This record gives sequence, C-alpha cells and structure tokens, in this order.
Amino acid sequence: MTDTSQPLFLFGAGYCALALAAIWPGRVSASVRSKAQEKPLQEARITPVPCMDGATLADAHVLISAPPDQHGCPALAAMARHISQAASVTYLSTTGVYGDLRGGWAMEWTQVNPQSERAARRVAAEHAWRAAFPAVRIVRLPSIYGPGRSQLDRVRSGKAQRIVKPGQVFSRAHVEDIASGLKALILSGAPGVFHLCDEEAAPPQDVTAFAAGLLGVDAPPEIGFETADLPEMTRSFYSECKRVSNARIKAITGWRPLYPTYREGLKAILAGGG
Repeated sequence: MTDTSQPLFLFGAGYCALALAAIWPGRVSASVRSKAQEKPLQEARITPVPCMDGATLADAHVLISAPPDQHGCPALAAMARHISQAASVTYLSTTGVYGDLRGGWAMEWTQVNPQSERAARRVAAEHAWRAAFPAVRIVRLPSIYGPGRSQLDRVRSGKAQRIVKPGQVFSRAHVEDIASGLKALILSGAPGVFHLCDEEAAPPQDVTAFAAGLLGVDAPPEIGFETADLPEMTRSFYSECKRVSNARIKAITGWRPLYPTYREGLKAILAGGG
C-alpha cells in the first residue's frame, strides 16, 4: 500500500482532479499557467506551482487530467525530464477510445478503436505515457456528472432534450465516485488500465426524465435522433454505444461506487442543494 503522507500533484486542476484533492490525506499541489488561477487553488488548500522542477515531482503521486492537443499530451511535454522521480503517475483518459461496441461491454483489455480525432489523441497520449513511465496507471472515464454538472441543471435551464435513439445507452460516473476510486487506485499502488464508472449503462432520455421527475416538472418531449438538431460533437457521442465494466477496480481495490446508478447520484445532488 502507498504511504498516505506522500503528496499529490495535479497537472490540470479540473472537475475530477479537484474532487480527488478534497479527499486526499496529504499535501496537494497543482500546475498553473497564470496568476489568475492561483487564488482559487489556494482557497481549496492546493499549492499553485507555476514552474515545475524535480523537487515538485519527487515522491509525488501525479494525476494528469489535462487533455491532449494536436501536439500530444502537454503534461508529458512539461514533465518528461523529471517524471522518473514521481511515486506514481495516473493518466485520466476516456472510454471513447473503444469506439462503437453496438451496446456491448468494454473491458480494460478490449481492443481500442478510436473513431474520432479526440479519441485518437487519447490513445496516442496513453501510448506516450506507457513509454515514458511504464508503471503508469491509465483510468478511462465515461460521461461524468455531479453537482453543477448534471441533468438537473439542464432541466432547470430549459436546455434539456430527450433524444431517443433505439438501443442507445451511456455509462456514467458521479464525480465523487471518481474521486474515491482514484484515491483507492493510487493508494493500492496497482498499475495498468482501469475503468471508473457506475453499474448501469442507461438511455440518456431516461436520465433526463428522472431528473425532471425529481424537480417536479414535466419531462421534455421525446425527439428522434435522426431529426434532432444537435451540435456535431453531441451527435458524435451518439454514434458510439457501449457498456463499461467496473469489475477490475472493484476486484483489485475493494472500491464500490456510492452511487451505483444515476438515480442515487441525482437524488444525492438534489438533496445537497445541487
């Protein structure tokens, strides 16, 4: 097991990374690109790091959530010289690397088949990290939701749609479950590929209807996928259908999702004022 006093270093202090920082038992620091980013981190008890060196990474657990761009993974470019000094490296990727499985199950050993430029960049970044840090831990995430980022917010804003594509399902993960799962993985010391997700891949229109019911309002009318006016990126998400398994992380760490389906997750968000 990993020493819980070891520091955590975040490259990219995004939604999931900040959730992990909130429950990490030791010191936390994070990369920043401007002075404007420093105050919010300090308020969250995270030390801003404007310029990385070997001392920053020495014996630290590194979490990378920054997405790759056309030049590759920005974290690897910034940390390549010193990454060997890190205690561990965890790279947040996406289940989008599997492409369309026609509703079938994605396991960690399923062949990757990226069908978008975004997913292809993730696969390239995964390969690059394996070469740079062979014991890297790659965590592939599905759709992420939580306070401030759920269908409850979409319904309240009037922007929610119930797009119906027969057979379409998505796996999801509540941000708090992602944080607890990342903590369990890092402290376990286990390398390799893992999924962090809930236990029920569900049709998106069902999630929207459930959120509307919790808020006591009528669900938006159903709209057929073929006739829906959707942004190109949203339409691309619907071109892939898969179910994601969390069996491996449960077997290795004993972790269990606090919110095994979107129902528990949305109820908790609403109860918490979200």
